[in-house]
Amino acid sequence: MAKINLLPWRQEYRAQKQKEFQQVAVLVVIATVVSVFMWMKTVDAQIANQEQRNQLLNTEIAALNKQVREIKDLKKRRQELIDRMRVIQELQGNRPLAVRYFDEMVRAAPEGLWLTHLKRTGKTLKVSGVAESNNRVSSFMRSLDQSEWFQSPNLTGVTARPEFGEQASAFEMTVNVSRRKTEDKSADGANNGA
Repeated sequence: MAKINLLPWRQEYRAQKQKEFQQVAVLVVIATVVSVFMWMKTVDAQIANQEQRNQLLNTEIAALNKQVREIKDLKKRRQELIDRMRVIQELQGNRPLAVRYFDEMVRAAPEGLWLTHLKRTGKTLKVSGVAESNNRVSSFMRSLDQSEWFQSPNLTGVTARPEFGEQASAFEMTVNVSRRKTEDKSADGANNGA
């Protein structure tokens, strides 16, 4: 039998396989490096894109916050204007009431009774005066109680004043002022009917 030396053929075969392995390994490393590079570029591009979007959102949020502050300021100014208008309307509506109160006070005062002092605090009117007799004060209180503009007269003090007459006395009283009672009743009726 002939002896064939296969050793060089095996070495060549191994060298060729090792060379192919090294080539494949180099290709895999190159492909991996290219893939990692491309992946990093893609991620960097996405991060840059997201940062740009975030910046746009922050700019828009700042603009909207500014608009919200302006709207709040406008609402505050609007409420202040509404409050001022309400005060002006109340003042204009209440302006003729002082004349009505004085007119009704004069109508309610009987002969022989003089008013010396009137002071209004809120809805309470403090009245001081002098009467020829206590009956005149009682008559005055009844007239005020029946008045459309006054209610709940309350006598707080009576002192004798003989220098004005034998039965003369000085008096002090409080009375509540209001809008006309007929207006109040019609307003209550409208509210109850609504």
